[in-house]
Amino acid sequence: MGKLHDLFESFGQSPWLDNLKREWIESGELQDWIDNGVRGITSNPSIFEKAIAGSAAYDNEFRSLISSGASVEDAYWQLVRTDITAALQLLRSVHTDSGGLDGYVSVEVDPRLARDTVRTVEAARTLNKQLDNPNLYIKIPGTSEGLPAIQQMISESCSVNVTLLFSIERYAEVIEAYISGLEMNSDDLSHVSSVASFFISRTDTEVDRRLDDIGTEAAVSLKGRTAVAQGQMAYKLFLEQFSTERWKALQSNGAQVQRPLWASTSTKNPTYDDTLYVDQLIGPNTVNTLPDGTLTAFAEHGTLSRTIDQSFGEAAAVLEAVENTGVDLADVAQKLEDDGVKSFEVSFMNLFDTLSEKAKLFI
Repeated sequence: MGKLHDLFESFGQSPWLDNLKREWIESGELQDWIDNGVRGITSNPSIFEKAIAGSAAYDNEFRSLISSGASVEDAYWQLVRTDITAALQLLRSVHTDSGGLDGYVSVEVDPRLARDTVRTVEAARTLNKQLDNPNLYIKIPGTSEGLPAIQQMISESCSVNVTLLFSIERYAEVIEAYISGLEMNSDDLSHVSSVASFFISRTDTEVDRRLDDIGTEAAVSLKGRTAVAQGQMAYKLFLEQFSTERWKALQSNGAQVQRPLWASTSTKNPTYDDTLYVDQLIGPNTVNTLPDGTLTAFAEHGTLSRTIDQSFGEAAAVLEAVENTGVDLADVAQKLEDDGVKSFEVSFMNLFDTLSEKAKLFI
């Protein structure tokens, strides 16, 4: 077996692929990834912008949709549903064989709704109904407005991938939304699944910039350490919150833990090891969703070792030291959340502009 298989079999971490494009579906490359150990797929508006705008693979379906009178926005969502449906089918056996643990494909609600609870719920219900698959995750941003939407969808037995998490404090609120949603749910809880996507490398990018601005030897020595430490402390919170009597009552009724998912795990700083955010966050009941380049790098030279819970004390000390230099981690998290929401909105609208221009050729 390869390293991706070993990551799951020996260490309990599920490697997922953070990318999706039609060429991979049609060529069999996506199936190759699954055969090599990929156990799930995540997508987002930026991924679809790159896939659709940068490829002719969608042109025939898009032309047919526009020619039949579909709006550009409706055509976009149909292109997305086609890809997601194909990926769901490819991963169905993983979902079945794992007893519903893995095999999920994530699709995100309209990113323009990240600050609108009511419309996020409506969009999540629509996507869940349209795609209607047991191995589907609806991605909902973990914004303050997203929290009630997460709780509501979990109460309706919709499996949810909570995205854009940048702080331990918000992660605690997400866990509460998940558990509260399960407590509101009178259905079979064993069919409800969720992951909480903690964005990793973006934290180091922003914190490192602020440490450089501070410029002291103590500050600079902390560069490249915050993101991993924060992920490790998030895992500590996960262990605590999913071992309470409150949780055990739900677990006795079939509830599954909401696994932490490490997202944004490609290294942005070229001086850092290209598998840093995989090697240092390995442990049971976790997911790491990786871009294809990082997946390849880890398969070739990553380190297989349980690292996520080796030293919670050291991780806490790193975060305290970073705060003591003058970096406000709460402010970092808010900036990254705002930037993340904006980035997905921009990708979404840029793609609509591209498709609108293309549509003129078919009318």
